[in-house]
Amino acid sequence: MATTPGKPSTFLLFPWGLASIVLLIILNLTLNDAWFNKNWSWIALVLIIPAAILENFKVGYSTMRIMFLKVVFSLLSFLFAGMAFGSALTKYYNVKFADEKVAIKAVTLPWYVMLALVVLLLIQVAQLFSMLKAVKREFMQMDPDN
Repeated sequence: MATTPGKPSTFLLFPWGLASIVLLIILNLTLNDAWFNKNWSWIALVLIIPAAILENFKVGYSTMRIMFLKVVFSLLSFLFAGMAFGSALTKYYNVKFADEKVAIKAVTLPWYVMLALVVLLLIQVAQLFSMLKAVKREFMQMDPDN
């Protein structure tokens, strides 16, 4: 019985890792610092572990649309995390070296937010390599010489 190719589910197309990174940055910017300092481990746990598990489901589905969107969303994840790190470095530079008369707006990222962003980016890299491995396996199956 032949299977008919259909549209992939929204669950597979949704950018779980990108959503976790954006939510982590938004929560850091909007929540009260005292509350966020007390509950950062729970927030990171709730955002990192589901993102890792849900992104891992995508590896088994190697349709071109899912793979393309995975690469695009991973690039956007690196863009947002890079902008957050750049703004945090700007804040550090202003405090350490700049003149106090010149006020440049920047984001303050505590160490635990930076750590969570690095972990989420490492998950993205691992998922990309897993997906590339799945693509290679799929292409090897189509090769008539093997």
